[in-house]
Amino acid sequence: MRLTVAQALVRFLSQQYSSRDGAEHRLVEGCFGIFGHGNVAGIGQALAAQGAGTSSALPYYLARNEQAMVHTAVGFAKMRNRLSTFACTSSIGPGATNMVTGAALATINRIPVLLLPGDIFATRVANPVLQELEDPRSLDVSVNDAFRPVSRYFDRINRPEQLPSALMQAMRVLTDPAETGAVTLALPQDVQAESFDWPSELFDRRVWHVARPVPEPAALRRALDLIRASERPLIVAGGGVIYSEAWEALRAFATEYGVPVAETQAGKGALPWDSPLSVGAVGHTGTAAANELARSADLVIGIGTRYSDFTTASRTLFGQARFLNINVTAFDAAKNGAVMLVADARAALEALRPEGWRAPSSWTSRAASLARSWWSFRAGPSLTQEAVLEDLREVMHPADVVVNAAGSMPGDLHRLWRVTDAKGYHVEYGYSCMGYEIAGGLGVKLAAPAREVFVLVGDGSYLMLAQEIATSVQEGVKLVIVLVDNHGFASIGNLSESVGAQRLGTAYRLRGTSGELDGVYVPVDLAANAASLGADVLTADDRESLRAALAKAREAVRTTVVYVETVPGGSAPSSGAWWDVPVAQEPGEIHDRYQEAKRDQRPYL
Repeated sequence: MRLTVAQALVRFLSQQYSSRDGAEHRLVEGCFGIFGHGNVAGIGQALAAQGAGTSSALPYYLARNEQAMVHTAVGFAKMRNRLSTFACTSSIGPGATNMVTGAALATINRIPVLLLPGDIFATRVANPVLQELEDPRSLDVSVNDAFRPVSRYFDRINRPEQLPSALMQAMRVLTDPAETGAVTLALPQDVQAESFDWPSELFDRRVWHVARPVPEPAALRRALDLIRASERPLIVAGGGVIYSEAWEALRAFATEYGVPVAETQAGKGALPWDSPLSVGAVGHTGTAAANELARSADLVIGIGTRYSDFTTASRTLFGQARFLNINVTAFDAAKNGAVMLVADARAALEALRPEGWRAPSSWTSRAASLARSWWSFRAGPSLTQEAVLEDLREVMHPADVVVNAAGSMPGDLHRLWRVTDAKGYHVEYGYSCMGYEIAGGLGVKLAAPAREVFVLVGDGSYLMLAQEIATSVQEGVKLVIVLVDNHGFASIGNLSESVGAQRLGTAYRLRGTSGELDGVYVPVDLAANAASLGADVLTADDRESLRAALAKAREAVRTTVVYVETVPGGSAPSSGAWWDVPVAQEPGEIHDRYQEAKRDQRPYL
């Protein structure tokens, strides 16, 4: 079958499927792209030739920013439990390098995305081409080499004959829960347009089976011995519980054996917030209930978590507990000097049957009491960020989804948000990438169009990457965007003050007469900006008007932005957990406090 390389690529992708537990899914549901030299004559022509509508074999979607379109693909794949994703194509040069941040975010979060950046001429007949990075050490180097460290698989297709084997490896990584992340196929622009005679079987329908690895018997016995020897066990549920759809297995295990469950950011929703054994978020942004249990636990059962420093409070939280780590990835299962159980989260929980054992009732009762005390918190009358979350929760329905990523909001959500649906909480906190929110929310809505999607975004993140509002309007994909304005980077402002940097560069203020950035707030009208991108806009200036605006936005049929200016402060109890951010080594109270906190860090050898 004679086709160009780009045409063959598009036809191949349209025939790829994933399968788990007998259910099949389109593996690559569409392609986001911004065209320029480097992909317009290749992938652009191939997509146009097959038709770009939503009924096409590989539907095309226009994005406004290359980083954002990768975030949208991540949001989609995360909502689909990593069983489906999108491809993203760019021109060479800045179009390609814009995607590098998205690639890092996908790989850090273990989320599959397929990236197809254009590249320089393989033949080199026109070099140096526009936007080409010339490296005198090798003419084979291009800016696309920046994708290598942030991709789980990288290949450059310099000849048509290389495409079939590269595609097979790419699909393998996209569908391997232990290896997945960003997959990058760099495509020189002349190669994309080159014709070749392809074997017809390359375009056969192909199903990639997503495995549920079961525990190795000897490892299972070691795990059971460890559980039976414990008296104060605590489960830390991570994203692996959600991706493997193990929430029912987790509930059954925790209930039968009386083990409290704490949650990471990625694992929030693994149990409903009001489950008798749910103690909420754990770590630096956790609940006081979960963290108190973590300090006195003698066994931590980590399920599908990579133990970020926020989860472990920079390795100061878990006292002298031993660790049993259940993870599909051996790399993560080995962390914290753990006993390893390398397996799918659901398969492992169903196999773990410590017959004749149950956590002491005193431990279970203590967990329930601590959780009840924590959830009794209510925000005050002021329009703080905590109050915004409380009012939003009253308006949202159980199946609605909240989306967020960076700043102080993820911490408040982790501590305070009450999740009842396992797919109702979507916070990107592996890379904590400002600008993810709106683009990621678009991906969530594309993946689950029947759900209402509420995107929470601060003014700092909004000003970095708001353009995909226009994409949501163009595609008729409705979002509710809650734009919270506190005139700067409040989260980093607080951190800055705590480490002695005195909030430098964290407030959006004009430069004053002293030459410092201490004047009045920059007169930016974010509500008008959102309207200029095509959204309907509602504003709120107190809690009553906020609830009314949120309710109206939920019932709207178009993308609607609710703009609210918050006041600083809040009254939620502290998590009581530390986070290691080095401070200047100079005499003073700040450095003394830092050194004192570091004494509790464990090496986990």
